[in-house]
Amino acid sequence: MTTTDTEDRIRRRDDEDADIYDEDGNVRGDFLALVGAAIADRDTLFLRGNVARLHESEIGDLLESIQPDQRLALVRLLGEDFDMTALTEVDEAIRREIVDQMPNEQIAAAIGELDSDDAVYILEDLDKEDREEILAQLPFTERVRLRRALDYPESSAGRRMQTEFVAVPPFWTVGQTIDYMRDEEDLPYSFSQIFVIDPTFKLLGAVDLDQILRTKRQTKIEQIMRETNHPVPAEMDQEEAAQLFEQYDLLSAAVVDENGRLVGVLTIDDVVDVIHEEADEDIKRLGGVGDEELSDNVISTARSRFLWLLINLGTAMLSASVIGLFDASIEKMIALAVLMPIVASMGGNAGTQTMTVTVRALATRDLDIYNAGRIIRREAGVGVLNGAVFATIMGAVAGIWFDDYQLGGVIAAAMIINLMAAALAGILLPLLLDKMGADPAIASSVFVTTVTDCTGFFAFLGIATWWFGI
Repeated sequence: MTTTDTEDRIRRRDDEDADIYDEDGNVRGDFLALVGAAIADRDTLFLRGNVARLHESEIGDLLESIQPDQRLALVRLLGEDFDMTALTEVDEAIRREIVDQMPNEQIAAAIGELDSDDAVYILEDLDKEDREEILAQLPFTERVRLRRALDYPESSAGRRMQTEFVAVPPFWTVGQTIDYMRDEEDLPYSFSQIFVIDPTFKLLGAVDLDQILRTKRQTKIEQIMRETNHPVPAEMDQEEAAQLFEQYDLLSAAVVDENGRLVGVLTIDDVVDVIHEEADEDIKRLGGVGDEELSDNVISTARSRFLWLLINLGTAMLSASVIGLFDASIEKMIALAVLMPIVASMGGNAGTQTMTVTVRALATRDLDIYNAGRIIRREAGVGVLNGAVFATIMGAVAGIWFDDYQLGGVIAAAMIINLMAAALAGILLPLLLDKMGADPAIASSVFVTTVTDCTGFFAFLGIATWWFGI
């Protein structure tokens, strides 16, 4: 690699828009090509000048966009200039792939520069042996704080919190507090609240920074402090904590242990990540694809989907057995075989609509015991109304299609029954699963589809067999 090549590459980069994204929000192809060429040529000058300077989220997008064999090479070429925070912005599979190939000494050195919440995010994916080796290389205070956060359950507020915060006693004055923040070097990079604690670290209250700036220096903190807005128990599920932020418009919240002692702070940037993760998880579970990522390989992706496909095969066989009960009727009247998928399909779609709304309402706590009855009645009404409308449409179509208006009446009746069943199944099954402690996002889809298929086939074929005497 010559100096002239490097200068030309940098000049080409400078001549282009500094934004690495195209109009669709993807990393630009020309930038990827420049980075790929620099990695191949081991051009650290270009990489440090044009990649290391990027925001952590941009580096994360870049890591997800380049070829798998280029990722580790990029990290190694950047060396100490690589921002480990970028690993919190990538898929878990990519993060593991990179971290597993990095020496523990390098990880420990980088972890020491991260906020505690980002450090925990990376450490929790490591094997216990590697994690302990890395923690052993950190200063005592930092090691204790990280271990405490790692001891909290996965997906809890304690795992998400920052252990860096500003806390002062109530008898300090505003002037003392300001001087402390000016002189103390080991403070969080950014914060919006100062917490007030007693000698045992029990949380007493909080003061916003803007209140500090508006108050005279001689005023005591206890005179201007307020009760902490909704302190978050460290054991609380991260999704519940996110709902507190949403409900009360919080920017940050104190995290306390079972004794009410301040152990950390949860900030809005982490809560936004939680909301995104939980919504992403619910969508994937509704589709029965588990926790897979786009970066997963063929084997792991197939394995994550296998169980629900197997369950779906069982429910499909159950639906087929219902059809088998009426094989003689289908043999005598071929039109039944043509029309029966329409009844089941309409029921399945209607059930999925209701189920999706119900599962999301349960996740956001908008649906509870107090309004469940009203919502059930509403969905039943929707099922009857849509059933009547589509029964009229399909009845007329079937009558004209097969020149048999009695057949049109049969499919119309079956359509009303199945859309009514779909509406009830779409709301009652998720409610029942939630009441039993199961995750309705995981299990609802396959059961709702089974109910609508079996009900649709049985209603249509059963009514036809009875009406035509076949």
